[in-house]
Amino acid sequence: MKDVVRIMGIDPGTNYMGYGIIDVIGGRPTSVVLGEIDMHTIKDAHQKLSYIFERVKSLTESYKPDEVAFESPFFGENVQSMLKLGRAQGVAIAAVLSTSPDTPIEEYAPSRIKQSITGSGQASKERVAQMINTILGTDYHPRKLDATDGMAVAICHYYTTSNALTRATAGDKRKGLGGDSKARRGSSSWERFVQSNPDRVKR
Repeated sequence: MKDVVRIMGIDPGTNYMGYGIIDVIGGRPTSVVLGEIDMHTIKDAHQKLSYIFERVKSLTESYKPDEVAFESPFFGENVQSMLKLGRAQGVAIAAVLSTSPDTPIEEYAPSRIKQSITGSGQASKERVAQMINTILGTDYHPRKLDATDGMAVAICHYYTTSNALTRATAGDKRKGLGGDSKARRGSSSWERFVQSNPDRVKR
């Protein structure tokens, strides 16, 4: 086992994509860097995807994470927003794999990430940011809370994979499009929504 394990967490977005990187040393997470990829001035959707790819690829090349974790797109009633988030996440995953094809990648539901950081799956971004500083002993006050959300993904991954009981019981909570029982209910709702509103889904 490596003495230091580096984990990169990414919170996908179409205007701001947050990221955080930690090193796990002696069983304790320590901060390396956090920030956001700013795309809000890029109007063309395809140019945004290109920018995401290049920036995530650059982060992967520069920091060489051993493991990468993503927040999975949440289930909502806005079909177009979900599709855009899915594309952004897919491009970011492709960027990681283009640089390091053997890097393990996991996905976590938004509610699971909040639960692991704050104890509540309904916590606010502000509360998540406060707990990030408490856990890491830092004093981060980023311009955008997407950055601390990205760091939360990395810490959630560490908590999940470092505990044998959590690994054994996490199951679908860790992976896929949201994963936990709440998200699976959302999946059924999403399927019903698409069936009832085929005109609102672009193909």
